[in-house]
Amino acid sequence: MTKSLKTSLLLMLSLVVFGCSSPVINNSQAVIDSEPTSGNELDIQYTQYELENGLTVILHQDASDPIVAMATIVHVGSNREKPGKTGFAHFFEHMSFNDSENVPKGANRKMIPELGGTRNGGTWSDGTIYYEVVPKDAFDKLLWIDSDRLGFMINTVDQGTLEREKQVVKNEKRQRVDNRAYGHTSHVIKKALYPQGHPYNWTVIGDLADLQAASLDDVREFYSEFYVPSNVTLVIAGDINIADTRKKVEYWFGEIASGNSIDSMQPQAVSLSQDIKLFHLDNFAKLPELRLTFPTIEQYHPDSYALNALAEILTDGKNAALYKVLVEEKKLAPATSAWNRSEEIAGTFTIRVRANAGVHLDSVKAAIDVALLKFEKHGFSDNQLTKIKAEMETRFYYSIESVLDKALQMGIYNEYAGSADFIKQDIKNITAVTREDIQQVYRQYIKGKPAIITSFVPKDAQQLVLSGSSKANVVEEQIKQDAEVEFVENDAIEYTKTVTKNDRSEPPLSDLPGLRAPAVWTNTSANGMRIFGIEQNELPLVNFSLRIDGGQALDDKTKLGTAALLAQLMNEGTAEKTPLELEEAIGLLGASLRISANKEWISISGQSLAKNFVPTMQLLKEMLLSPRFDTKEFERLKTTRLTAIKQAEGNPNQIAGNVYRQLIYANGHASGKPTGGSSESVAAIQLSDLKDFYKSNLSPANASFHIVGAVSQAQAEQTLAIFDGWSGAKIPMPRQAKTESVKSPALYFIDFPGAKQSVVYVGKTVVNGFDPNFYSIQFANNRLGGGMSARLAQTLRIQKGYTYGAYSFIQPSNYESLFTAASQVRTNVTLESLQIFKDLIGNYAATYTDEDLSVSKNMTIKGNSRRFETLDQLLGMLQSMSLYKLPENYVEVQQDFVLGVNLEQVQQTIQQHLQEQEMIYLVVGDADTQLSRMKDLGYGDPIILDIQGKRL
Repeated sequence: MTKSLKTSLLLMLSLVVFGCSSPVINNSQAVIDSEPTSGNELDIQYTQYELENGLTVILHQDASDPIVAMATIVHVGSNREKPGKTGFAHFFEHMSFNDSENVPKGANRKMIPELGGTRNGGTWSDGTIYYEVVPKDAFDKLLWIDSDRLGFMINTVDQGTLEREKQVVKNEKRQRVDNRAYGHTSHVIKKALYPQGHPYNWTVIGDLADLQAASLDDVREFYSEFYVPSNVTLVIAGDINIADTRKKVEYWFGEIASGNSIDSMQPQAVSLSQDIKLFHLDNFAKLPELRLTFPTIEQYHPDSYALNALAEILTDGKNAALYKVLVEEKKLAPATSAWNRSEEIAGTFTIRVRANAGVHLDSVKAAIDVALLKFEKHGFSDNQLTKIKAEMETRFYYSIESVLDKALQMGIYNEYAGSADFIKQDIKNITAVTREDIQQVYRQYIKGKPAIITSFVPKDAQQLVLSGSSKANVVEEQIKQDAEVEFVENDAIEYTKTVTKNDRSEPPLSDLPGLRAPAVWTNTSANGMRIFGIEQNELPLVNFSLRIDGGQALDDKTKLGTAALLAQLMNEGTAEKTPLELEEAIGLLGASLRISANKEWISISGQSLAKNFVPTMQLLKEMLLSPRFDTKEFERLKTTRLTAIKQAEGNPNQIAGNVYRQLIYANGHASGKPTGGSSESVAAIQLSDLKDFYKSNLSPANASFHIVGAVSQAQAEQTLAIFDGWSGAKIPMPRQAKTESVKSPALYFIDFPGAKQSVVYVGKTVVNGFDPNFYSIQFANNRLGGGMSARLAQTLRIQKGYTYGAYSFIQPSNYESLFTAASQVRTNVTLESLQIFKDLIGNYAATYTDEDLSVSKNMTIKGNSRRFETLDQLLGMLQSMSLYKLPENYVEVQQDFVLGVNLEQVQQTIQQHLQEQEMIYLVVGDADTQLSRMKDLGYGDPIILDIQGKRL
């Protein structure tokens, strides 16, 4: 399946490419107002102009919510780096969040969340982005912080900060690349496909040796060359006044030095004369994977749109050529995927197959060849192309749903497509792709063309590698005890402060409008199904979910995974439609419908265009009330589930999560079992078990329907009357043994040989999600692990550089809820990290101050301004109401609690519910180097477990 337009931000933040092209169009001092459009054309009104220093500014007014989003797009990514100094664009993004001349040290990371906002950044091959969303009363502070970062940060960089961020970025690389199955694939492909010196010859995160060698002079040189206003687009969207905002932007950004202009990069396509076959023995992989990567074309080239469509047609859906051959006919893999990734100066088209355990990749490659030959001979149906276009239309609307989405898209289009107005042209180009276009790009870029072919297989399964492959050059980091450079940060850096004409001291907050919770309507249908709705008409979209309580909690304990398999199978056709016919019917509406299950319920969730809501509900009714119970699909899904369980054995995070819950909950408790079952329990499930579960456990009396979007209460109720024929009595939920907290802490250890990071979990159970005290515990946790400004992240990441992130959270449950503090830390500081967890949690009540309470109140109350913006957020609100029997005004009730709670009450909550002496500790890491150190935590010898949680 392909990546949609909606995923642009996610791609960037995952260090995956979002490619672009074309020089920036400068509109010196001109105001460009987009013309109103009609029909199906997009109409986003905005004002665009340029400051004297070259900064492009785009303003979009949207008063739907009292919030403001700001996106700063800097036209510099890893493609501007030099060999030997790779990873600098991403590294500098990290450096930019630290200090600046007029903003207090650390305020960039701490102040915005503490003002009730959210912030982050991302780097991809072609650019860097910084973005924030804040309540409108903090808008002036955001302008102050962001302008100081762009224009006045470089003098404040010192050696201690440099060394600290090196550790943080190295931890990010370990988490995203080194400690993850198939994590080195991108590095191997880039080195093979692009010649030395080509801007795409290295990954965004770069090489560790280059990062470690980075100096202060390197950082200053990079800033001076690329962080100049003429290389930046600033987008502000939300509840703003255009005229006032122009004055504020001029005040804060106008005096930043202009710097030198930067030449645009030109396309640098590459070609291959023959296949290059490479393999890697992956320490984390449990399944063999084959990728074929073909060189293609740059972003926004006409061919890029057809290549995107080709990827979907080849792999997305039951009628796709690769799916039919590899999954249905040959049964070599549970799924296939393909995507085109067109970037600023070049592009690639990738086919990926992660095969079943033990499958030789020669057979996978042969099957891919067969599938492509069938595609050449038989092509694709009109319905396939129509379905893709309908889905793209829906995805496009969701890509601009929030003010931040709009800001990001307009900024990226301006920097890389030459104009923010390209937001209109892009969707036209997507939907204008023809059959001939797709066939042409297949012939030009794929048919008979050489590719980079990579085989990533489990470390002990070299026999599965594609024949003729050579060993890839992958340098594995060797982490040694006490080998990292110690850093000391200087809070009193001496530097010459830049002279400015404007007062750049911290501006005050403005007035914040009161809480505007959306109006909720409720009803109960004739069959007992409860209905919750919110009407929201900004976009022609509808989001909905139907939850049926029960889920895995109702499974036969010897056949855990029955509910999960049933949910999956209900997606595969109906009594009236084959799996292919159902898939096409949903796709032709531009809708999505997906049934899934967890430990406590089965859920049907989806989205549709408002104009297609009624036919989408008719399909949902078919799926719910007339399942097909297809034998072939059951066997495929069962095999897929067993494959996924096998694959999870190579994921330290999944191992930790499963075993942690098993240790916390009493023996036999539903919450302690892995969601979806174990290999033994899934193997025992038969199709008849699914039919029995369906007959016994799906009742409208246990169901709640939630709907938000461009549909009124009357329209919704009239449409949902089609479910009145669904009947059944209320199904009681099984009682579970009460889970008691441990009397004293215990430390458990699971060996994962060669791990570059240790996964750490610490926690205990607290009250269930219905309990009146639940929200007070959530509130009390805020300053411990509720975000980057809280104690865990500030200590483990900011002060120590041990990790990329550390958090604590509480997952509500029908039974006892779970409090968890967690992180992935560098292997050689596992003990030191555990000691920090122990200290911060153990002394949390005693160290919780009036300042902590004030910050938590501010974050919570002002954060409510961002709580109701998107359809997903509104849907989540309704789901919480129905699940935990909250009143319609529960947000106001929670806010009243926050306003009234005092320091003593919060400290009592911590002492009563978050006692460190009632918690367990779990580490998944390298026993060879770390196990002997664990007893120094002070909780005795660690208890050693296998990856299933069994004592060794």
